[in-house]
Amino acid sequence: MFQPLPVFVGLRYSLAREHSFFVSFITWVSLVGVALGVAALITVLSVMNGLESELRTRLLSLTAHASLNAAGAPIGDWRSRIQQLQGAPGLVGAAPFLDTDAMLSRPPAMSGAIVRGIDPKLETQVSSIGDAMREGKLSDLEPNTNRIILGRMLAYQLQVGVGDEVTVMIPGNAASSSPGGDALVPRLRDFHVVGIFEVGLQEHDSVLALVNLEDAEAFRGLDGPTGIRLRFYDVLKAPQLARSAAARLAPGLEVRDWTQDNEAYFRAIRIEKTMMGLILMLIVAVAVFNIVATLVMVVNDKRTDIAILRTLGLSPRGIIAVFMTQGVLIGWIGAGVGVALGLALACNVDVIVPFLEQSLGFHFMDPDVYYISGLPSEVHGGDVARIAMAALLLTFVATVYPALQAARTQPAEALRYE
Repeated sequence: MFQPLPVFVGLRYSLAREHSFFVSFITWVSLVGVALGVAALITVLSVMNGLESELRTRLLSLTAHASLNAAGAPIGDWRSRIQQLQGAPGLVGAAPFLDTDAMLSRPPAMSGAIVRGIDPKLETQVSSIGDAMREGKLSDLEPNTNRIILGRMLAYQLQVGVGDEVTVMIPGNAASSSPGGDALVPRLRDFHVVGIFEVGLQEHDSVLALVNLEDAEAFRGLDGPTGIRLRFYDVLKAPQLARSAAARLAPGLEVRDWTQDNEAYFRAIRIEKTMMGLILMLIVAVAVFNIVATLVMVVNDKRTDIAILRTLGLSPRGIIAVFMTQGVLIGWIGAGVGVALGLALACNVDVIVPFLEQSLGFHFMDPDVYYISGLPSEVHGGDVARIAMAALLLTFVATVYPALQAARTQPAEALRYE
């Protein structure tokens, strides 16, 4: 017999085979419930982390980590400003851009779009558009040639392909207003389609068109871009690094980062993760109630043993420790098995999901409907630790009431009829 005595007795009760079938069954149900709840939480949150990472990667494939904007005014000295940014902590690259809301048409089709003027040589430093090209090359956007590259869905809506022409229409300004009234005359220009890209995200593929920066400036009547896009080594540190880089320049440029531009997406994901975690934690909660029921039945079954231990000198605190040891052991084993099972599932989602799809004959993420056709998984150690600690805390709390009831057992009452 090892010390302390309450832990020894609690372990003996946990491992004893003399319990009734019902008590043993409830014990195993409690253990399995904790394990399944923990495993489900780890697996689901890992998949949601993977989906968040995949969404972030696709959103930022054509959107830089941060941008410096001049509130619609042109930045005439953008080359010198990019040189000043060189050497900023964590900066990978910087490139100018000029976004214009436009209407693209090729009769009978018409669609709204964002026409972005870019410098093809610098653009690859801040986005992965080159890897997303399905037809043509980014270098085909030569200056003063009125060439355009369309997103795949935008090209589909306009029913155009490489070699076709589209008409781009943008709002006019005061200088182009009609002589006889205040109406603004829109500006029209024909562009030659030289490429198609596909990022795999509707927000880019269905609304974005790329042209050379010089063509965009001439079309808008500006003498420079309206912003500079930045890319950093660590996307999660981009908000702080962007403000540090902007401090190298003269004031007057507004700093915006990817967390502001895509705030709604990631807030929705955080809410979904929180709600999913709370819902799945109910599985652990049900198992915890089973632990309470198990310990209450064990206390009633062991009233005589409790009385004998009290007469031998074991204090009420020792009795509490005996039954808390039994409940915590069930919770710890369940949490440990759940963590191991959850990690095994989360780390092998890319193998398990295709196997289930092939066996059951359906797709979890139909590629004809969803841009993300697989279930990516990304295990975060912090999530695993929090889930395990929550399970252990709940099982610990579940032992308090039965243990206190055991400590209140009166030896004389328990042994009166023995």
